[in-house]
Amino acid sequence: MAFGFDDVSLVPGEVTIDPKDVDVSTMIGSVSLGIPILGSAMDGVIDPVMARELGKLGGLGVLNLEGLFTRYQNPYALIEELIVKPKEEIALFLQRLYQEPVKEELVARCIQEIKSQGVLAAGSVTPSRAETIGNVALEAGLDVLVIQSTVTTLRYVSSTARELNLEDFCKKTKVPVVVGNCATYEVALELMKAGVAGVLVGIGPGAACTTRAVLGIGVPQITATVDVACAREDYFKATGRRVAVITDGGMRVGGDIAKAIASGADAVMIGAPLACAQEAPGRGHHWGMATPDPNLPRGTLVKVGIKGTLREILFGPSHLTDGTMNLVGALRTSMGSLGAKDIRAMQNVEIVISPSIWNEGKFLQKTQGVGMGR
Repeated sequence: MAFGFDDVSLVPGEVTIDPKDVDVSTMIGSVSLGIPILGSAMDGVIDPVMARELGKLGGLGVLNLEGLFTRYQNPYALIEELIVKPKEEIALFLQRLYQEPVKEELVARCIQEIKSQGVLAAGSVTPSRAETIGNVALEAGLDVLVIQSTVTTLRYVSSTARELNLEDFCKKTKVPVVVGNCATYEVALELMKAGVAGVLVGIGPGAACTTRAVLGIGVPQITATVDVACAREDYFKATGRRVAVITDGGMRVGGDIAKAIASGADAVMIGAPLACAQEAPGRGHHWGMATPDPNLPRGTLVKVGIKGTLREILFGPSHLTDGTMNLVGALRTSMGSLGAKDIRAMQNVEIVISPSIWNEGKFLQKTQGVGMGR
């Protein structure tokens, strides 16, 4: 049996803390973040503008270094064309868009645009391009490199492609390297031993992702996060080096973020909740990194709508009651109510299995349409 966000709830302790006195900062390797929130490396969520704004608010926007912003001089016109396409034309249109080669000069320009406002720059590449596109970004001043694929393991067997030597790559890379995605103790521990600074947890939980339906694989996020966090603790006891666990995807509301951290996450990576921001490049639309796959798309275009500014979504004030705005305020209030003074303390609160948590006593409320996952 494995459990997701809707299957569990958090148990208050014997002390409560004023939410204003709660510390929500976190670390990924040597990098410090004011809030434990990363923006997903998806073209409807993060562009250089959104990355700068999220950075100013204490988070970290991860740019897809193989996305539209590194393929086209003016991707915004293409996004406008995409979001008005009939549903039956979207998959083919996206596949055509992503056939355009990635341009090194655009990779460098995007990184420089982000850093021009004095914030950290983070970018994501697939393992096969870590030593090409990834190095271009590093030379341009990238602060955090994310190496990401649908399912990531340390050992990769192929008769045609060369395996990335992750241990050597981490040793020679001077910035934190975050790798994912995974969902088990064993794989996470192997990645940690290879020298990564952070591990992304989550296979297929996102709102725009169809991996679980198309491939039939995945582990619900609470169980996956707990297992990877156990690997982190065992690795820390053995080496004294702490690796960040980052729950990636499936979080719709503030309570889900709180549950992810209570399950052991040091931070979360979210997409759809941020795609609802006025500043997001998708104009209220969102699609996954594997959506334009030329052979087997594993994602779809979803409309999330525009709910407010990025600041309102993260810090409020909220004009909605469904938990999709003031996400950091919700996390602070949850931590204070549980007596958790910081992220580490939040990782030790009690969790119970409670499948009725969403509907117990709520017969007067609508029980559907309460937000979106990643």
